[in-house]
Amino acid sequence: MMLLKDKVAIITGGARGIGKEIALTFAREGAKVAIADINPQTLKEAEKEIASCGVEALALTVDVTDYTQVGQMVNKTLDKFKKIDILISNAGITADALLVRMKEEDWDRVLAVNLKGTFNCTKAVSRVMIKQRSGKIINIASIIGLIGNVGQANYAASKAGVIGLTKSAARELAPRGINVNAIAPGFIQTEMTQRLPEEVKSKMLEAIPLKKFGQPRDVARLAAFLASDEAGYITGQTICVDGGMV
Repeated sequence: MMLLKDKVAIITGGARGIGKEIALTFAREGAKVAIADINPQTLKEAEKEIASCGVEALALTVDVTDYTQVGQMVNKTLDKFKKIDILISNAGITADALLVRMKEEDWDRVLAVNLKGTFNCTKAVSRVMIKQRSGKIINIASIIGLIGNVGQANYAASKAGVIGLTKSAARELAPRGINVNAIAPGFIQTEMTQRLPEEVKSKMLEAIPLKKFGQPRDVARLAAFLASDEAGYITGQTICVDGGMV
């Protein structure tokens, strides 16, 4: 039985990496999928892949730091699918540097995409879900938001903020039948993590009790469960997918 049959999902950062894997998993589980990303070329490629799963797909070029563009994303999704059941706030960036060398613009940019972007999407979609009196919001955080990391003060702060936002939104929206949760991935093999130096990867592997890196599908399967009716009594939680690191 399909977990998400006839559900409508918006997935930001959905053109590659974890976001794309979530979109494909949702499509295989029967959901209609709107993917939002800032890169039009990778968006179109991802849209074709999702459509090949036999579901309707919609690709939207969106800068999540701009609330007007986020509002347009919501309206276009409603125009095509008539409802929004699920929001996955996955769009995120890194701009690593030691704290004393970090440029102010890199601090601002990471906080804008990762935290403000999640706020913008949550605010815009929750207006729709409140009227429906139902919905599932899943924010992609990170274990770095829980434990910190050298050279990632901006990223850690943004993801810790996402966790706090998730807990507050869960309390506010629960009376309207809306579940809000966060997933905190550990070291997941994506394009972003592949760029890390080999010595960094080796150190990370030593810190993982399961002694292996995660795959995007590990996050995607949890997202599908949390987005389904099976997870109706789970809200306000941050669930780590990290091989035991935290």
